[in-house]
Amino acid sequence: MDRIDPHATHAGPDPLRGGDQGTVPGGAPAGTFDPWRYRDQAGVADVDLVGYKVEATDGGIGKIDSASHEVGGSYLVVDTGPWIFGKKVMLPAGTVNQVDHDQRTVSVDRTRDQIKAAPEYDETSHSDPSYRDQLGGYYDETYGALPPGTAR
Repeated sequence: MDRIDPHATHAGPDPLRGGDQGTVPGGAPAGTFDPWRYRDQAGVADVDLVGYKVEATDGGIGKIDSASHEVGGSYLVVDTGPWIFGKKVMLPAGTVNQVDHDQRTVSVDRTRDQIKAAPEYDETSHSDPSYRDQLGGYYDETYGALPPGTAR
């Protein structure tokens, strides 16, 4: 029986770059983040999410004001109420970790501070390609700041 050399380079695929789901149920495919697509395991399934409460990893942030199921362009607009002075925030669909339809709650894998620091949203910007690039890039970069054990 051959022993595996732990210092050798193996020709097999990198497990962090494979096409399968990540190690956390509901996670984005390992090694990738598509900000504008709901994760397969999130439980969205073309349901109208308007009115659902949104929970960040460290507490509630508001209720969904509008939601999109556009192919390659899905997002949520969340009315934050008094949390950040009545502003709305736009969350790319890729941040949705899980949906509980019984509790009418959407869980996202970002902290309140990460959401608060996102590029500012105004009602005319959701379809602007440069705003989408900026927002998608911001949320892609914030994956490096996620706490250990959080879905990616």
